[in-house]
Amino acid sequence: MEQPLKDLLSNDVLAYVIMAFIPLLWIVPYALFAVWLERKVSAHMQDRLGPMRVGGWHGWAQTIADILKLVQKEDIVPSAADKKLHFLSPWVVFIGSYAAFAAIPFSSAYVGSNINLGLFYVIAVSTLVVVGILMAGWSSNNKWSLFGAMRSAAQIVSYEIPTALALLAVVMIAGTLNLQEINQQQTGWFWHWYIFKKFPFVFVAFIIYFVASLAETNRTPFDLPEAESELVAGYHTEYSGMKFALFFLAEYANMFAVSAIGATLFLGGWNSPFGDFLGGPIWGVFWFLSKGMFFVVVQMWLRWTLPRLRVDQLMYVSWKVLTPWAFVCILGVGFWMMM
Repeated sequence: MEQPLKDLLSNDVLAYVIMAFIPLLWIVPYALFAVWLERKVSAHMQDRLGPMRVGGWHGWAQTIADILKLVQKEDIVPSAADKKLHFLSPWVVFIGSYAAFAAIPFSSAYVGSNINLGLFYVIAVSTLVVVGILMAGWSSNNKWSLFGAMRSAAQIVSYEIPTALALLAVVMIAGTLNLQEINQQQTGWFWHWYIFKKFPFVFVAFIIYFVASLAETNRTPFDLPEAESELVAGYHTEYSGMKFALFFLAEYANMFAVSAIGATLFLGGWNSPFGDFLGGPIWGVFWFLSKGMFFVVVQMWLRWTLPRLRVDQLMYVSWKVLTPWAFVCILGVGFWMMM
């Protein structure tokens, strides 16, 4: 065995590479399942059946067939597009979504990077998504793509503020930005979860966070960046094949990431709702993934229930509803702690 390879295996680099790939082992099968689940949720809400044939039972393999078809499609790039940015943008969007998983604690035994500024890191790195979306809209040389990208930039920048303020209410109580420590402080029965602390201020902060997270992930009623009835497909109109699949994968990864942050800060993360009963590292993964998937299903439910907002309504909700109430929550928690 050559010396460089020995050095690689003897230091921490290999361990870091393996740790970096672990979230991918969850994201890919989760995204395939979530696409199938969303089809079934929408179908049953509309009195339909959805996928029923491919794979047998309720068409469970339909999404697998779709992804195999996508990766075999020709990669079409418009002749007037900026080819370098057109190629890079889906990767930038996916990297922004995937990098957020580095600080998310899946259980008491596993967190990719247990950094002290974990929450700050997640908020900061997830904004890389909007850079990729802007790249996609600009490089496509398509007016619908550019409109979608500009909408996304305005939307994400606006809703970052109520999102961060709502999370700040929990940070004030926890006294730390380390997500693993915030989990540990909620150990015990479910009434130790932060959503039940300083009632009703933290509960309202959770509602604000969840509504703002819908806008962060471009989900209905905040899906203006890819409004099909107005912009064809928005910023990914000119994408096909694997690059389109990457946008899709990033969207569903982002849906779980924001759900995981909400579950971690407000609903105990990997903690069992029954104290030590059904607790421990293995059960912790189960509880964490269950809470995250619950909010993903709620996002799907809302998509097929609510109409899309207009642009002026979108901004009104952010600046005149969510942001002022987020400040009220922060002030309420602050005065409660002072008293």
